Amino acid sequence: MNYKEFYNVLLNVYGKEQIELNSPMSKHIYFKVGGPADILVNPRNVEQIKRTIDLCKENNVPYLILGNGSNMLVKDGGIRGVVIKLCSLDNIVVKNNEIKAQCGALLADVSKKALENNLTGFEFACGIPGTVGGAVFMNAGAYDGAISYVIKEAEVIDDNGNIINIGCDELELGYRTSIVMKKGYVVVSATFTLEKGEHQKIEDRVNDLTKRREEKQPLEYPSAGSTFKRPEGHFTGKLIQEAGLKGFCIGGAAVSKKHSGFVINKGGATAKDVLDVIKHVQDTVREKFNVELQTEVRIVGED
Repeated sequence: MNYKEFYNVLLNVYGKEQIELNSPMSKHIYFKVGGPADILVNPRNVEQIKRTIDLCKENNVPYLILGNGSNMLVKDGGIRGVVIKLCSLDNIVVKNNEIKAQCGALLADVSKKALENNLTGFEFACGIPGTVGGAVFMNAGAYDGAISYVIKEAEVIDDNGNIINIGCDELELGYRTSIVMKKGYVVVSATFTLEKGEHQKIEDRVNDLTKRREEKQPLEYPSAGSTFKRPEGHFTGKLIQEAGLKGFCIGGAAVSKKHSGFVINKGGATAKDVLDVIKHVQDTVREKFNVELQTEVRIVGED
């Protein structure tokens, strides 16, 4: 079945305003690069997510789950099949010292809700531009905090299409990994357990982290945050800088002069430019320091 025929199948699940054909992925990811997705859908409830996945499996149509696109690089050939963008599922509920947030809720909004309710523990995520679903998927973290420190459980769609709850101990949350990533589950929501705190102290911590992020990270350019995972025993930015690669560029992509751990889109970059810069950095660091840099950014799509 070609994607135009499959579009008509999806009209049984979605209104026309929820489906885009040949949607440029540069509109949907922070890097502002990437070719088109054959079909992009915007589900508004869990049933639409489940139905879409079922239809894709029944018709052998590939699908990709997308949140806010803050940690993704889409290649210039785009994405075949269906992209399921979950940002519309963004409800956040606070009950006592717990926050339950849907997969499409922004981490910054969860952090803000925690502050409003004098709950501490989620300050680390105030500047992470991703969604709850993506954060659980990769155990997102920053400034000595991580999802694994605060999550109670995640509600997911498993590979049989069932909705199950997985407790923190079973989520296998490691450095930028989880059972969700390993098994291809889809996060529906997550519940976080926080502690009561003093409003002013929480707000001061959020303001401090926001200031540090603005001072040290190249937020003025499109990127996917830290491009590389931190190799054991090393600091990524320091390695890249000592390799003489600060400011190195190919086309519109460059190693940031502000923070060498970031590859940025200076303007007009293609996905190939970004990938070529990444490869050059990896090759140079390997040659000079015998250290393998693995990408933290998720690379998808076709050349």
